[in-house]
Amino acid sequence: MPAICYAEPPMSYLVLARKWRPMRFQDLVGQDHVARTLGNAIRSGRVAHAFLFTGVRGVGKTTSARILAKALNCMGDPDSTTPGSDPGPTTEPCLKCPACLEITAGTDMDVREIDGASYNGVDEVRKLQDSIPYRPSRDRYKIYIVDEVHMLSTNAWNAFLKTLEEPPPHVKFIFATTEVHKVPITILSRVQRFDFKLIGAQVVAQRLRYVLEQEGISADDAAVAVVAREAAGSMRDAMSLLDQLIAWGGTDLQGEEVARVLGVVSHTVLYQLGRALVSGDAARCLTIVAELVDQGQDIPHAARDLVALLRNLVVAKVASDPERLLDLPDAEAKDVTALAAETHADDLIRLHQGFAASYDEIVKSGQPRAALEMLLVRLARRPPLIPIDALVQRLGQLERRLAGGAPRGAAPQQRPAPLPPAQTPPVQPAAGPPQAAARPREVRTAPSPRPERADDRKEPPSAPPPPRPVALRARSEQPAAALPPEPAPNLDLEEVLRAIVARVATSRPELAAKLEHAVALERTPGQLVLGWTKDNVFAALVATPECSAIIEQAASSILKTPTRVVQELDSARAAGKKTLSNLEAEARERRRREAYERARSHPRLAEALEVLGARLRDLRLAKPS
Repeated sequence: MPAICYAEPPMSYLVLARKWRPMRFQDLVGQDHVARTLGNAIRSGRVAHAFLFTGVRGVGKTTSARILAKALNCMGDPDSTTPGSDPGPTTEPCLKCPACLEITAGTDMDVREIDGASYNGVDEVRKLQDSIPYRPSRDRYKIYIVDEVHMLSTNAWNAFLKTLEEPPPHVKFIFATTEVHKVPITILSRVQRFDFKLIGAQVVAQRLRYVLEQEGISADDAAVAVVAREAAGSMRDAMSLLDQLIAWGGTDLQGEEVARVLGVVSHTVLYQLGRALVSGDAARCLTIVAELVDQGQDIPHAARDLVALLRNLVVAKVASDPERLLDLPDAEAKDVTALAAETHADDLIRLHQGFAASYDEIVKSGQPRAALEMLLVRLARRPPLIPIDALVQRLGQLERRLAGGAPRGAAPQQRPAPLPPAQTPPVQPAAGPPQAAARPREVRTAPSPRPERADDRKEPPSAPPPPRPVALRARSEQPAAALPPEPAPNLDLEEVLRAIVARVATSRPELAAKLEHAVALERTPGQLVLGWTKDNVFAALVATPECSAIIEQAASSILKTPTRVVQELDSARAAGKKTLSNLEAEARERRRREAYERARSHPRLAEALEVLGARLRDLRLAKPS
């Protein structure tokens, strides 16, 4: 019978995330605030009995819990510590004593790591409480590390309350969670909370370069930058991606190949797409998107990276020290700064706002490629921005051309002020046929009728005065804006205010619109009192000296006597009274209702509604001419 040989299994591979896990506080990456606070607490002897570590995945919560456990239970370096002595907690664990080695391996009997997802019932918490009073078998403290603690049930939390508030002096609790909002407030008030931050891309890249050097693997800056960007602030994710890339590319990693393996868009392609978008080359944008689709790239992922690039362009344009804010490798930061220098900050802001506003449509669309292409085409074909100074200059030129027909750049012609109707000189008609010029047009007026009296039978009525000829204007002249007719002095308050508003509107229409919201309260010889209701937004705008002078001038002209206008702000007398604006709104509504009733009773409309089986829904009135 042939002999059977059993080969010894090869040593299992240890992934980089576990192999290069930090062992001391000084090894923590990107969490300096946590390391400093815990180190100071240990040095000063002010270590709390319960801690809560919260943050996103892969930022060092469980690792920090193990480091804290080693720091509290370290027995000192066996080579330099006197046997039987207790050096006490330290901020720099020796990593050689049995406590440090067993905590690192996860086999220490006095340091228990519990999974909150499977250890979430009240019975499990009761079992844990039964073991708490007993002192540790060897270490200085009994430490309970509960990961994903937000998974505990409500009853389990309630069972924890008393123990967590007053545990024995030899017990420490360390909780870790990614969803701190699910932890009851009664628990949060009994622990010291530490919020772990996302790790910056530059910090992740530095750690990756260190690991690559120790592993003897070469990688260019583009490859490291892609991994750091895709890690999204998680060091564990960065190490996992690096493991995958080493398994694919061996000892040499290149940026373009790394981006293709991870299924992300490289910085070069993003830069080309950003340049095409900034320069307005819509065809080039479509070509790049087609290339991304041919490579199998995820379109929503590419859109997310493009939003980040547009943000970096804005920062590079407006910031005085963009390198500190960009969080990019030197080569990528240089490219972004060069592209941002080719255009204006307002244009870059417009691109970012336009793309960010439509980003959700790309992500949620059933056709993400078409949505991205149409968005890029729309942004690339954006109209150029007009500077404010140039726009003001154009408006000024347009105003001068409309005012006097002067050529561009010439000073506007001053129009003569219109004379009163009694002093307007007759204007000769335009040149035409001789017979037309020889006959001036006249307006004949009929005498006003009156009852016949006895004196009228004796004497014939006197002839009316000869009519005043009406001045004719040349066809090329535009009629000047006429002032409203002069009303009689014996008007009521509403009519006086309406006449004043009409007079003010000829020169200051915006002031007249505000004046419509006032109420005429009182009129005495030489004085008119206007009232404003409380919290009226137009009162302070109309009560200025300039506006008051214009209103007093109009009132004096209307009432045929110098009149002072007094304005009562927050007037109690004005409360409940209707302004001209209210009356006009009521008149419009009344006209609309009357027109609605007339339309409903119109026979043809009634016949059309009956034939179509429809109803009259809305009615729009034409503006009065």
